[in-house]
Amino acid sequence: MSYLDELFGLKGKVAIVTGGGRGIGQVVAVGLAKAGAEVVILSRSGADETIRLIEESGGKAYYLRCDVTVEKDVDAALSEIMKRSGSIDVVFNNAGICIHKPTFDSTVEEFRQVIDCNLTGEFIVCRAAGKIMIENKIKGSIINMASMSGTICNVPQWQCSYNASKAAVIHMTRSLAAEWAETGVRVNSLSPGYIATPMSVDTPQELKDAWIPLIPMHRMGNPEELIPPVLYLASPASGYTSGSDVIVDGCYTCI
Repeated sequence: MSYLDELFGLKGKVAIVTGGGRGIGQVVAVGLAKAGAEVVILSRSGADETIRLIEESGGKAYYLRCDVTVEKDVDAALSEIMKRSGSIDVVFNNAGICIHKPTFDSTVEEFRQVIDCNLTGEFIVCRAAGKIMIENKIKGSIINMASMSGTICNVPQWQCSYNASKAAVIHMTRSLAAEWAETGVRVNSLSPGYIATPMSVDTPQELKDAWIPLIPMHRMGNPEELIPPVLYLASPASGYTSGSDVIVDGCYTCI
């Protein structure tokens, strides 16, 4: 095993990816598998393509249906993972939604829907996974999906509920990291900027035209560019890193 494999490799580890059926979750799931992890996809809508991509590259993966906002779903899924795989070492807590609407056009129910998925859902997964890690003395890593929107307010689209949820995820991450520091369970967050996923083809061109001049690198990020920071946070390389928010945004938040 090479030095880099020892530092960043995940051979023999079990990694959960929520919302791993498409987009960033899919790309990161494949990256974790290529680093040696057995990957378990938790999703409401299936993950056949992700499983196929992982298996075609020689990796191991399986899918469990799970709604991260339903505690009994999460508990049942994680219990099944412990039975089948024997460990939970890494969690990429990625499932989330966004509603682009001005505040006065939004309903309270829509606000609650975003908070429920992006914040409460991540909390439910953190709580369940952290309990298993601590009870089984697993020095695990939980990576919560935040966003640069937790630090800045996006323009020209308005998305108060999303921004609020991601700011809360960042501080929840810090809180859990401090609470669990002595157990060896690390909790960090990842804050991407504008990422060019397949889903972004549905984004109106006028929004993209407004975003690009605001990004100092003058381009959207590629989802593959999120794999290295996730591998850092998931692997032994980040053994002294917890409670951090890693921003990958082409310098957007610097200006």
